[in-house]
Amino acid sequence: MMNDEIKKACEVMYKGGVILYPTDTVWGIGCDATNEEAVKKVFEIKRRADSKAMLVLVDSPVKVESYVSDVPNVAWDLIEMTTKPLTIIYDGARNLAPNLIAEDGSVGIRVTSEEFSKQLCFRFKKPIVSTSANISGEPSPAVFSEISEDIKNAVDYIVDYRREETGPAKPSSIIKLGKGGVVKVIRE
Repeated sequence: MMNDEIKKACEVMYKGGVILYPTDTVWGIGCDATNEEAVKKVFEIKRRADSKAMLVLVDSPVKVESYVSDVPNVAWDLIEMTTKPLTIIYDGARNLAPNLIAEDGSVGIRVTSEEFSKQLCFRFKKPIVSTSANISGEPSPAVFSEISEDIKNAVDYIVDYRREETGPAKPSSIIKLGKGGVVKVIRE
C-alpha cells in the first residue's frame, strides 16, 4: 500500500503537481522543490507571500550538499545528534526553484527519517517542498482530520496513508547556521 501511494505521489510531482502527504512532523503540502511553477502553486494554495520561505525534505544527509554551496561542519554534527525532526537553515542555497530560496539566499532543509517521507524523497530523487497543510496565518493541523477542505480541494493528490493517526504531531525544531559557524535557534 505504501509503495503504491509513493508511486502515485511521485507521478503527480513529476508532472508539476502538488500533493498532501504525511511527513516526520505535521501533514505537509509538497511538490518538486526544483520546479518553480509547482512551488508557485504551493504559495497560492497557502495564500502566502513568496518572501515567506518554505522548507524542503531530503532522505539522506549527503543530499544536503547538492542544494547548499558550503555546508558548515557543525551541520553534520547536528543532523547526526538530533533525536527529533530538525530543520536547518543554510546560506548559499542552489539547484532549487528560485522562488523557494529566501531573499538572503538561504533555504531550510530537513533530513527526514520517517518511513513514508523518506521513501518518497528517495524514489522521487529530488528534494520535496514540505510546508504545513494550512492557509498562511491559520493554525497548523496536527492530524489529517484537522486539514481544511480548502486545502484538500486545492491539491492535485492526497496520499492515502497514515490518515487515521491521532497522535499529536509537532513541527520541527529550526536552527539557522550563519557564517563562521554561528548557530541561531529559531524554534525549539
